[in-house]
Amino acid sequence: MSRAPRQIFVTTALPYANGTFHIGHIMEYIQADIWVRFQRMQGNAVNFVGADDAHGAPIMIAAEKAGKTPQQFVADIAAGRKQYLDGFLIEYDNWHSTDSPENHALAGAIYQHLQAAGLIESRRIEQFYDPQKGMFLPDRFIKGECPECHAADQYGDNCEVCSAVYAPTELINPYSALTGARPELRESEHLFFRLSDARCIDFLKTWTASGAVQPEVLHKISEWLAAGDDGKAKIGDWDISRDAPYFGIEIPGHKGKYFYVWLDAPVGYLASLKNLLEKRGESYDEYMAQPHLEQYHFIGKDIITFHTLFWPAMLHFSGRKVPDGVFVHGFMTVNGGEKMSKSRGTGLDPLKYLALDMNPEWLRYYLAAKLSAKNEDVDFTPADFMARVNADLIGKYVNIASRAAGFINRRFGGRLAALDAEGQALIDALRAPLPEITQNYEAREYGRAVRAIMALCDRVNVYVDTHKPWALAKAAENDARLHAVCSTCIEAFHILTIYLAPILPRLAAQAAHFLMVPPPTFEHALKNLGAGAQIGEYQHLMQRVVQKQLDDLFGTQPTAAPAEKGKKEKAPQKAAAPAAAADGSISIKDFQAIDMRAARIVECSRVEGSDKLLRLVLDAGEKDASGAPHLRQVFSGIAAQYTPEELCGKLCVLLANIAARKMRFGTSEGMVLCASGADDTPYLLQLPEGVQPGMRVS
Repeated sequence: MSRAPRQIFVTTALPYANGTFHIGHIMEYIQADIWVRFQRMQGNAVNFVGADDAHGAPIMIAAEKAGKTPQQFVADIAAGRKQYLDGFLIEYDNWHSTDSPENHALAGAIYQHLQAAGLIESRRIEQFYDPQKGMFLPDRFIKGECPECHAADQYGDNCEVCSAVYAPTELINPYSALTGARPELRESEHLFFRLSDARCIDFLKTWTASGAVQPEVLHKISEWLAAGDDGKAKIGDWDISRDAPYFGIEIPGHKGKYFYVWLDAPVGYLASLKNLLEKRGESYDEYMAQPHLEQYHFIGKDIITFHTLFWPAMLHFSGRKVPDGVFVHGFMTVNGGEKMSKSRGTGLDPLKYLALDMNPEWLRYYLAAKLSAKNEDVDFTPADFMARVNADLIGKYVNIASRAAGFINRRFGGRLAALDAEGQALIDALRAPLPEITQNYEAREYGRAVRAIMALCDRVNVYVDTHKPWALAKAAENDARLHAVCSTCIEAFHILTIYLAPILPRLAAQAAHFLMVPPPTFEHALKNLGAGAQIGEYQHLMQRVVQKQLDDLFGTQPTAAPAEKGKKEKAPQKAAAPAAAADGSISIKDFQAIDMRAARIVECSRVEGSDKLLRLVLDAGEKDASGAPHLRQVFSGIAAQYTPEELCGKLCVLLANIAARKMRFGTSEGMVLCASGADDTPYLLQLPEGVQPGMRVS
């Protein structure tokens, strides 16, 4: 008996409608899109929605400067969203706005339910007022020193360094971000959500410990919910009102008072869903009342407070469903953990990426290979990006189809043969990890899924290298064997395409067209295409990344200035070699400058287009910024002496501090040491078991 499809409601954090998308937005949306596509390939019913966060004083002030109404300002920003989403193959079911009738109605209703629950309280407070601007200052327009960690230039509601939440009046040496003036304290009546109420604290402790957040996020939340010296939770009540002038939703029964933007922004998730369902003629209330409905939010680590404390408490005490999971991710960095910066030329502009005709699936794959379920930063390193895409997607995966399809079409009318025992055994081996791969997708462990899939690609390529279809094709008596080998490759490519489809949706659709099969589901991976199955003409599925694209993306300039007109340009000078004594000896200091390390060969494959090179993937005991293993790619001219399968798992010596070398196959990030005699035959230096990757060779 087949199970009923899961009903799933998915959102991403709402971008503030005062600017275009940046690469952090795109990373989050790709992460969520992969998960949604995976769920649909499992047969589950998903509603995936987003919206613009359209309210607040910053929008009002920006619109004023632009000479527009806030509504027109937001509409102009929203008009530019589609090119980003379409460009990176991110498919929301609906994109809406928090300045919508649905959001006005839902925010007001939630507030009234919280009021009926006795969790809204009116208080007179002292609030910062900018005497030069003539207005009460929103939290984001007050800056000063954090009262907890003393970081400078922090906003008036929470610290971006230590994540502390506080009142603006607690800032040390506050100033107006609008005029620079020291703000004055003036009295005003404000409305508070009583988050410190024992009912809220008890609920939040239960909900956060239920598995709804990652362990590292729970650790931080537990600090906020823990009791202080006075026996009360450290988290305070939440000021949910703002004074006019303010662009937002007026609070029912309080003329001139508006909801703080962080109250109505998450309500925008529900408003976008309501708008979608009503456009389909479905009932929002009936949908939300489903007992098994699952609700998930993908967010960045800078907005944990709002999504794991305020939002679930608002929902629970207004009688609504709470999230089943809030999935928190880290930031995106570049070149080993450096923050993105346009001024330093380290910014990754999403539209520039697309304008340079860089394949969006390159980025989707690269991010997937680095993403995990943990709240960790993701680092973009150009050399690593090019190596992973070219080596994995082209060298390992796409080439499986390109090396077999031509023979099938030219020699066998485009029809597959029945698999022999060896071929079927390979296909069965590719199917065996299906539960593990789907579980990794479910758990958002995309990096693990990618590593498992690439390991399967390696197995197929070993099969190809062993049977050498290009050699079989030279003699007609080998036709039956050639047909079986190439059919096995096509069957394997079909399975691997299904595994990669959530990450590479466009390539998967192109592959399905070539293979003449329906859009992929994971169930399709369990059945052979079969003897006699027709395939179409193979069209090249993906181009390689070239260095110029990455140079253009980051604005890389030549280090040497061009020669002046009329002057002869000097030839670049070579780096000086270590000074040697008259007898040719070098000093111990010179020797110590050479960084040789033990490295384990975790992957090895032949390089298409080269008879001499093997591609080695080495573990030299290094870690990336997130603490995950950092693997190096090295090309070595030892293909005539060794097969890939005999080197996998071996320990070798890596010259680690030699400059990376760009080759047409990718970047070589080091050199493995070999011995050779008079005939120049290289013998790879191998180390005994017991040596650990990363150990210095000295």
